[in-house]
Amino acid sequence: MAHHQQQGQQVQMTTAERKATSCCSDDMADLELALALPPAAVQRQDSLYRDATRAAGHHGGAGGHHDSWARTLRLAFQCVGVLYGDIGTSPLYVYPSTFTAGIGHVDDLLGVLSLVIYSFLLFTTVKYVYIALRANDDGDGGTFALYSLISRHAKVSLVPNHQAEDELRNVAGDGDDDVMSAKASLRGSQRRRTVQLASTREQRAQWVKELLETSKPVRVALFLLTIVASAMVISDACLTPAISVLSAVGGLKEKAPNLTTDQIVWITVAILVLLFSVQRFGTDKVGYLFAPVILLWLLLIGGVGVYNLVKHDITVLRAFNPKYIVDYFRRNGKDGWVSLGGVLLCFTGTEALFADLGYFSIRSIQLSFGFGLVPAVLLAYIGQAAFLRRYPELVANAFYESTPERLFWPTFVLALAASVIGSQAMISCAFATISHSQALGCFPRVKILHTSRVYQGQLYIPEVNFMLALAACVVTLAFKTTTVIAEAHGICVVLVMLITTVLMTLVMLLVWRANAACVALFFAVFASTESVYLSSVLYRFAHGGYIPVAMSAALVAVMALWHYVHVRRYEHELERTVSHDAVRELLARRDVARVPGVGLFYTELVQGIPPVFPHLVDKIPSIHAVLLFVSVKHLPVPHVDAAERFLFRQVVAAGDGNGSRVFRCVARYGYRDPLEEAKDFAAGLVERLQYYVRDVGLYGVQAAGGGKVSYPSSRCDSSRVMAAMARARSVTGSTGIMSSMRHSASYTESVAALARARSGTGGGGIGIVLSACASERERELQLARVRSTGVFAEEMLTPAESFSELSRMGSVRTAAAVKISMEEVARIEEEQRFIEREMEKGVVYIMGEAEVVARPHSSLLKKVLVNYAYAFLRKNCRQGEKMLAIPKAQLLKVGMSYEI
Repeated sequence: MAHHQQQGQQVQMTTAERKATSCCSDDMADLELALALPPAAVQRQDSLYRDATRAAGHHGGAGGHHDSWARTLRLAFQCVGVLYGDIGTSPLYVYPSTFTAGIGHVDDLLGVLSLVIYSFLLFTTVKYVYIALRANDDGDGGTFALYSLISRHAKVSLVPNHQAEDELRNVAGDGDDDVMSAKASLRGSQRRRTVQLASTREQRAQWVKELLETSKPVRVALFLLTIVASAMVISDACLTPAISVLSAVGGLKEKAPNLTTDQIVWITVAILVLLFSVQRFGTDKVGYLFAPVILLWLLLIGGVGVYNLVKHDITVLRAFNPKYIVDYFRRNGKDGWVSLGGVLLCFTGTEALFADLGYFSIRSIQLSFGFGLVPAVLLAYIGQAAFLRRYPELVANAFYESTPERLFWPTFVLALAASVIGSQAMISCAFATISHSQALGCFPRVKILHTSRVYQGQLYIPEVNFMLALAACVVTLAFKTTTVIAEAHGICVVLVMLITTVLMTLVMLLVWRANAACVALFFAVFASTESVYLSSVLYRFAHGGYIPVAMSAALVAVMALWHYVHVRRYEHELERTVSHDAVRELLARRDVARVPGVGLFYTELVQGIPPVFPHLVDKIPSIHAVLLFVSVKHLPVPHVDAAERFLFRQVVAAGDGNGSRVFRCVARYGYRDPLEEAKDFAAGLVERLQYYVRDVGLYGVQAAGGGKVSYPSSRCDSSRVMAAMARARSVTGSTGIMSSMRHSASYTESVAALARARSGTGGGGIGIVLSACASERERELQLARVRSTGVFAEEMLTPAESFSELSRMGSVRTAAAVKISMEEVARIEEEQRFIEREMEKGVVYIMGEAEVVARPHSSLLKKVLVNYAYAFLRKNCRQGEKMLAIPKAQLLKVGMSYEI
């Protein structure tokens, strides 16, 4: 393989040639190892779960370790407006919500201030900014991202849509240097499929992985915790605007004491209606204003805090001594414990901070948080405490009462603007959460609009926006004061934080493989303190805590029911899949006609042919010339690169059946990736299908089922292979081949590049391929040069952007260089032209619609839930063709009834 000698000839090598060949031999050995045969056990390529997660990368926005300081400072300024609006407006209502019955003892202010200081530093700074941000999922945060991160390392998904190839996930895929070095040491020997566990940490991680994968109750509990946290975040999206805007508008009483509570409430409702009405325009339209507004707000409250501290009582700095916390609880007992429900409002907004971190680096967040938010907010709390030490009777409106008279109107305007910005962050967080849930089959289908062409996270969901606006207005009108809303708000915050602690502990054990003592310390400290706060807010459950619990319970019921039916329906189809042989026999019937054009048959099944297909052929005995079974598979990663989106497998070739070409396609998306319009989707799919046809012709192997499969996902590092091949070819004087081909944009262009590179090499036993766009005379000349030879398959490598499935691990899996005959090349080109011609004749979108009902002998509860509740949700949510924006004139629906 290393020298490509011609048969029957002995070539005398010079000393220089021998030296060059010796230098090349090591590279070719590397190449041979990289081109090893794929494992025989893997006979199909239905999904590339592993490579999709690798493709998504670990270099997302949250990484940021290599950003320049200029970019870090710019990001630090921008994240002030996006992340700190909610947490920065907490000083508006913390003290009034804590001292609902007034200040009983003047030193109680020191105890509460000490609680605020240490709670703020412990939960926001230590837990979130310096620990949780490291657990991002390629720059995506929140409880849903933590669940996705766990799903990448353990098969915890309840949907059985994993394939055999998913089990080949590289255990070192997330940067385990020890395992990577262990795998590198196996060069030149037979590769082992498992890696020896080298430490107790890895053994512990393996134990956690096995527990999650083998115990269904654990997987169900993990799923329920995630959707409960998601439901709480959605509920909080209607409570945060209510309490923030109501607190800001309440300051008008200082200048207009004749305003009644009802009038304040109606002004708040008007602002809330306006806030939710402008959501459809997207936050990026006014986003450039957010950072300066929040920065001015932080400077203002920090400056006012210093003013109050110096003017009224500088001795409140004693609150940094935690002994005042002990004195506070000793003095107040049960009342002090109940007041924790107000104290925890000082760290509200941390869940939004974690969920919205996607477009900022960790270093920029830590920088702006430590030098911007922390001093400003703490000074605001300290200044209000100093003011209240002198005027304890004014605690009900402490923020505006402590503001100097001349600064009232600037403060009021900035407070209102900051409240709106903070509310905007929570609303956007709710939209993103619902989008993630829907992508993984946990939420009914709703219309999701992307309001920004720059930022994919800028979402707008009309139905959800309306429900959130209605709920926020109802809550404001019903309770009228921030005290009750604060109690409801608090239970959302602390429940999400407690669930985040549980998921973070799993991430530490499974993903980070952290020291057991550190993990135990983390869990003990945060789980215990958050449980104390949770018990406090639950004690006043009847005073407002039931609001988010009721809303979240309804959301959890909807999400759980939808996911349950989704899983059972998938299992029902999976048990009744149609084999490829059965499809060939079906299409071989004489009464089945071939219809011109391309048919895209949409199905949720990614592991076989759905049972609705034979039903369609029996009723309408015809099939398109090119038929693709398309499955849209959402992976537990934020993004899948567009070049890595499609994965194909051939079901029926041209020589089988009635001459139709039948393929299966899995279109892979991350949970933050938008779905394209139907026209763009079809164009991209057919383009990648043509590349797949070429790949199968060049590198395909025969699967057990009879269909040819390419192995792009199983390739080794493409850069290593390409480099080894380039160094090997440099001996024969063909250094220009790879550089010429690297810039080719299509199959025929890469062939032409190869022909040009080989035309001056003197043959050497390696042929060229005729370009389809060359003139007849040029083709004859090229053919004369390679009359007796073919083309080596590895020389047909095209650039990364033109493979049907481009993996960052891509290389060709063949045992040796295989010559491709000119007839085979012509056949491949003809197949590509055939697909292109059929595409021009038109595309028909076929939707497999299934009506799901409970079995006759099911329980009454199951019948009610499936036959009525689920049917109601399905009837009133978006249908599949609307989600995919399929034109009605090109739509064909095929229905069946499933009993689960």
